[in-house]
Amino acid sequence: MDAEQPARPFLRIVHGSPDATEVAALVTVLLASAEGPRPARRSRPAWASHERALASTSLRPSAGHGGWRASALPR
Repeated sequence: MDAEQPARPFLRIVHGSPDATEVAALVTVLLASAEGPRPARRSRPAWASHERALASTSLRPSAGHGGWRASALPR
């Protein structure tokens, strides 16, 4: 940017006469949307997966003789 050339305005009001609060609210919304998308959440590692814990064979009743009865008994 040259010292001779004036800076271009960030915002120009073309119609109406908003007060300072309305302009501040508009600038806040524009700056918040200019940040871009938020980073994606990191996925949970497989060893900490809730689904993996539920799928383990130690939590399911065995499919053999007495498995149905053993599923209701405390461990």
